[in-house]
Formats: sequence, C-alpha cells, structure tokens
Amino acid sequence: MKLNRRAFIGTGAAAAATLAAPQVMGQGKPRVVVIGGGAGGATAARYIAKDSDGAIDVTLVEPTRKYYTCFFSNLYIGGFRKLSSIGHSYGTLASDYGINVVHDWATGIDRDAKTVTLAGGAVLPYDRLILSPGIDFVEGSVPGWDVTQQHKMPHAYKAGSQTELLKAQVEAMPEGGLYAMVAPPNPYRCPPGPYERVSMVAHLLKEINPTAKILIADPKPKFSKQALFQEGWRKHYSGMIEWLGPDFGGGNVSVNADEMTLDIDGTVENVDVCNVIPAQKAGRICELAGITEGNWAPVVPHTMQSRVDENIHVLGDSTDQGDMPKSGFSANSQAKVAAMALRGSLTGAKVFPPKFTNTCWSLIDTNDGVKVGASYEATDEKISKVDGFISQTGEDAALRKRTYEESLGWYAGITEDMFG
Repeated sequence: MKLNRRAFIGTGAAAAATLAAPQVMGQGKPRVVVIGGGAGGATAARYIAKDSDGAIDVTLVEPTRKYYTCFFSNLYIGGFRKLSSIGHSYGTLASDYGINVVHDWATGIDRDAKTVTLAGGAVLPYDRLILSPGIDFVEGSVPGWDVTQQHKMPHAYKAGSQTELLKAQVEAMPEGGLYAMVAPPNPYRCPPGPYERVSMVAHLLKEINPTAKILIADPKPKFSKQALFQEGWRKHYSGMIEWLGPDFGGGNVSVNADEMTLDIDGTVENVDVCNVIPAQKAGRICELAGITEGNWAPVVPHTMQSRVDENIHVLGDSTDQGDMPKSGFSANSQAKVAAMALRGSLTGAKVFPPKFTNTCWSLIDTNDGVKVGASYEATDEKISKVDGFISQTGEDAALRKRTYEESLGWYAGITEDMFG
C-alpha cells in the first residue's frame, strides 16, 4: 500500500510544524478535525473526504495506531475470533482518501479560537469539529474501584489490551473458581455487551474449567435481551451463571482489588476474576470542550450538532440524542448523517433527510446468535424510535445460526465502511 506524504503525522514539535501545512496546501479549503477514530469518527472522516472530492481538508486525531473494535471483542474472549481479526489500521484512510491521520491525544479545545490542542504540543485549527471519543467512566460509581485497579479488576470496555487481560485471567482461573461481573447501570456502551460477555466467558469455561461459576451483580432490574440470554444460559450453561439484580443486592456493591473480594449488600465473596464495568459518561474531551450537560453531550438530532456549539458535531457513545443505543452501528449511522450535514454547510452540497438505523447482535453459544434492532427518525426533541425487532425465545437452531452468520457479514461491512 502506497502512503502519500500527508498520511501519518507524529507528535511534538515536528508535528506542530507539519500540521501548519494543510492550511497552505488546502488553499483556503474548509478544515474539519475529527477526534476519535472509532465507528463514528473514522466513518465521518472517510465520508467527508470521499464525498467532498477534495473540497474539504480532513484531519483525524486518534491516539492508537491500531484500533480494536469493541464489537466482536467478546467473541475473542469466547475463542471465536483472534485478536488480530478485530484490529484495524488507518493506512487506507490516509493513502486512498487523503485524510491527515494524527496519532496523538486531544487535550484541549478552544471554541472561540476554533482550535484543538494535542498532547504533543500541536494546535489544529478547524472550521468544523467532530467529537467521537467514546466513553469514560464515572469516578466512584463502583466503591473501591478506579482506573488504577484496571490491571487487577479489568473493565475490558475499551478493546485491546484490557480484552487480552480479561481473557488471560479467565484462562488462569483455578478449577471450580469464581468469575464475577459488576454490571453497569443504564445507559452504557453496548457492544461489548455485559451479557454477551458472560455468555462468552461461560463458553470458554465450559471447555477449560467446567466446574467454575459466574456471578453477576447488576444494579438494573432488567436488561436488554434478558429473556433470550437467560434461556440460552439455561440451555448451554446450566447451573453455571447466577444473576443478582437490585432486589437481591446487585445494586449495593463494592470491591477490594487487593483482597480480590466483591461485597454484595454486605455479603463478601472471594473471587478469582472480577470484571468491573463502571457507570459511564461522555469521553473527557467533551467535558473539556464544555459541551456536556450531566454525563453526556446533547445534540441536534437532524445534524448531530452540539446543542451548545453549532460548529461541533458529536457522535456515538458520548451523545445524549434520544432513543438510539450506544452501539458501533449507531455511531456509524450518526456519522453519515453528520457528514452529509457538514458537507452541505461547508460546500453547498445537497442534504437529504437523515436516516438512522441500528442492529445489535449477540452470540450466546456456538451458532446461537440473537439480535435486536430498530429504525429511527429525527424530531426537534430527539432521535426517536419508529419501529423495531428482536429475536424470539424458542427459535430453531437454523435461524439462530443464520442470525450469527448475518452478524459476520455486518462486521465485514461496517469495518470496510469505517476504514476503507
């Protein structure tokens, strides 16, 4: 693959000098900076670049050189995927679409000056800014846990090394050991869904440690696809999984990473693995930009523009947008709407009515796939659900296999849509 000379930009003083180039090279072209290279950011950058035919200068800021998708990361834990199969690079976005890919952290936004400051010292000017930073965690939401304990009690909610760590811990459990999950309150990023993860951990343990147990402490009285998961757990993992909702103490939980204990409503459990998934909020750069209200960033549904600053669009997990779940499919769908609106504003291109869709697939066991999804429309108040569908309990094995195979096709399609 041949990379053009604008492809990859490093950090520090050299980057600061290089990043001045697009203003000269662009000869007054509008400048769009995208922060976050996941399902929202990568899709938006690619669609703006390819559909504007060079009329807009696009810079994508993403700290990692290889992006591991949260969707399908649970399947790696279950042994259905290799980690390399969910890792993707940004080379094609740079070489084929002329996107300036900057591997650095965005550390500040000056909305008045319309600039982004990077950890390496570079300052990026923009005409429009897209924020798609994913999620961060609400401090103190699980007593006894903070990010300094993530190497002992991993969250594995940002795919990559955390996912590898969690799988390694499960594989190292003693015979008959206990895997515990502290599930998150609503709303939360999904995938990697907590209950698909439980299914994949159970699948792995059934093969290598069949007397092991799984305990879920959940602050929610119910969860998405609950009947489907619990039916599947009874069928495939009978006697292995125990779910405790708030009526049984699941909402009163603390942990001790040094002692490897989980306290559920005063009952202390010694655990071998503890997967702590805290409450979530918009990625920190949204807070630094001053565009959040509470934990999330409210947006205008028709364009995904921030309700605080019309020159900023926000995508995916960080948004407060209405009825769409915080999924990769949702972020990809929202990115296309934002890219179209942004191109129309900057170049006069035609803008069509926005369309939003989402489907979330989950794997319970080999070839036992289920799904839930919906279509949505933009109203003045929110992105509103129009209609939906969900797998049914009691479906035959052939249908469940087709559902799983459908998810494989979707994964191939969405990653191509994101990374080219």
